[in-house]
Amino acid sequence: MITRHTLSVLVEDKPGVLARVAALFSRRGFNIESLAVGPTEHPTVSRMTIVVTVEDLPLEQVTKQLNKLVNVLKIVELDPTASVQRELLLVKVKADLATRSHVLETVQLFRAKVVDVATDAVTIEATGTAEKLSALIKVLEPFGIRELVQSGMVAVGRGSRSITGSEPRLRSVSAPATA
Repeated sequence: MITRHTLSVLVEDKPGVLARVAALFSRRGFNIESLAVGPTEHPTVSRMTIVVTVEDLPLEQVTKQLNKLVNVLKIVELDPTASVQRELLLVKVKADLATRSHVLETVQLFRAKVVDVATDAVTIEATGTAEKLSALIKVLEPFGIRELVQSGMVAVGRGSRSITGSEPRLRSVSAPATA
């Protein structure tokens, strides 16, 4: 059985941490589907959002080993129903005079926005779930996609609770976050 997991991992903001985390997944035979890293509200702490799809392998084994890494501060698995999960898409689409109005209608339908306009193309920015972005791409494909870039997923638990709380140095592996 294939299962998909979203991990929110707080790490010290130091060189080499990303490489060590990615290597741990690789050594265990897990393929990272999506990885996004960025700063947090604490200047010395970064947050990794890791999406991994596993087949017949216990994710618990990897999270325990991940928690043993010196620079890992906290790991939480985010339940999709109890978290807000988004990706960013930038897509450059052919849009000459004949097709431009249709492309712009599509942009509005998906609540996306045009961020650059050229005589023969438009660049569109969209945020949302992977499913929403895939649907947008499918609708734009007939116009001709010239270039596409998509971020990894970023996610945060719903409600007022925070993964960092008041003490970002806490070391723990938590069960899936709930609302």
